[in-house]
Amino acid sequence: MRSHLKVADVLEMEQDYISSRAFTSWHRRTLHAIRKCRTPAMGGHIDKCDCCDKLHISYNSCRNRHCPTCQGHKREQWIQARESELLNVPYFHVVFTLPSELNAFALSHPKIIYGSLFKAAWSTLRQFGENPKHLGGQMGMIAILHTWGQNLSLHPHLHCIVPGGAVKRSGKWKPARNKGKYLFNVKSMGKVFRAKYSALLREQKIAIPQEIYDKLFAKNWVVYAKQQFHTPKYVVEYLGRYTHKIAISNHRIKQINNSQRRVTFQIKDYRKAGQKGQLILDTREFVRRFALHVLPKGFTRIRHYGILSSSWKKHKLPALQNILAGVPVKPVEKKPPLLLGKCPSCKKGKLVTALTFDKRGPPDKWRKLLLSINSF
Repeated sequence: MRSHLKVADVLEMEQDYISSRAFTSWHRRTLHAIRKCRTPAMGGHIDKCDCCDKLHISYNSCRNRHCPTCQGHKREQWIQARESELLNVPYFHVVFTLPSELNAFALSHPKIIYGSLFKAAWSTLRQFGENPKHLGGQMGMIAILHTWGQNLSLHPHLHCIVPGGAVKRSGKWKPARNKGKYLFNVKSMGKVFRAKYSALLREQKIAIPQEIYDKLFAKNWVVYAKQQFHTPKYVVEYLGRYTHKIAISNHRIKQINNSQRRVTFQIKDYRKAGQKGQLILDTREFVRRFALHVLPKGFTRIRHYGILSSSWKKHKLPALQNILAGVPVKPVEKKPPLLLGKCPSCKKGKLVTALTFDKRGPPDKWRKLLLSINSF
């Protein structure tokens, strides 16, 4: 069921606060776009089905990647594009998390902090994979950046899906240990990850005090690695859950109190085995926390590495899929085709835009206007 309450509703209440000096111009632009998404302020269009001739009026979407209303279709498109790239091997779910001591620097230098996170995570995984004691070959990884916790606090981490094995120089596939049930020691990975990330930070032009580095090395950095997927079906389900996820989905918002200017949303307490609860925030605090997760312009939050990179996909990946196809794989259940551009009434015809309009709305007597157009 679709939620009747939206993040956009809270942003609408606090549009004056958004326009204040509390936010950068990029943050304001993003928040206002989400606020106006699929409302008269964005203008709209009238589509006509080329099969059943029905007319459909729609308001335009903001298409912002931070918008909870716009991500559903993009997610499905991305998943279907990835299904053809799956390997017939177990996959691991690996998570690399940054310590909270770096949160302040993530806000002031997000491209450097988050970009270094991608680099250090892949460098760590690649080092373990290339080590002859482990796999001695080239691994692969799809990494997805998340910056939030359940309460919308800043919590930068990478969700990665990793095929359980590596391609050796001979072109043969070497599975992970214990028949693909064990990747690497997470404590050892955490130490290497910490060293590589700290080294990358020192190379950047950021004034980070030595006491911060001392705190970073005094902590055990968390790396989570678990065999999560036994068939491509579960890999696809995982991708759908994490790829285009944003800080908070509309369905998590349970109540908006206009008089008290408070918003109530659902959270999971992972310290209590994922027990569900609710959190109440002042609307301005909600907007402030949501804005923490607006990424820099042009920053890529989903990246592919190794045998899953674009350079492999053209030629080497199909050959590897053939090598690993010795054991029949359970086919991924085919989902119904995406209805983008399809008529929601007959589900057969293609929608053709007959008329566009601005925030003033459709012109008077628009039906007669459409009839006067020869093509319609």
